[in-house]
Amino acid sequence: MSKCKKKNFKRFDQINVIPFIDIMLVLLVMVLTTATFIKQGVIPVNLPHAKATDKQEMKKEVTVYVNAKGELFFDKTKVNLSELEQKLSGIAKTQTVVLRSDKDSKFQDFVSVMDILKKLGHEQLYIVTKK
Repeated sequence: MSKCKKKNFKRFDQINVIPFIDIMLVLLVMVLTTATFIKQGVIPVNLPHAKATDKQEMKKEVTVYVNAKGELFFDKTKVNLSELEQKLSGIAKTQTVVLRSDKDSKFQDFVSVMDILKKLGHEQLYIVTKK
């Protein structure tokens, strides 16, 4: 008769999560670091000095409102579509435009504003919503 050899199997009662936690902490540090640079908008650098400078005041953003009645406002000034287009053409294409549209407004009003922005080449657009 032959003897059967009993093989030793190691039973896993617990899962080792330490490597998983290490990876998650590294990912968390990367996300927080990138989020800080995105929030500031730029990576901080020391700029050189110049004797002849031209200081320009530029707003960080302009806001376009569409209320429930379909009325348009450019930075709290009531305008129609042609006036809005004229005012938006006067700002830089790299300047941020914030669109605040009432949930009860017509979708056509939203599309009309988006058409103007697209036609003028504005790419920095934020659409504000509530949670």
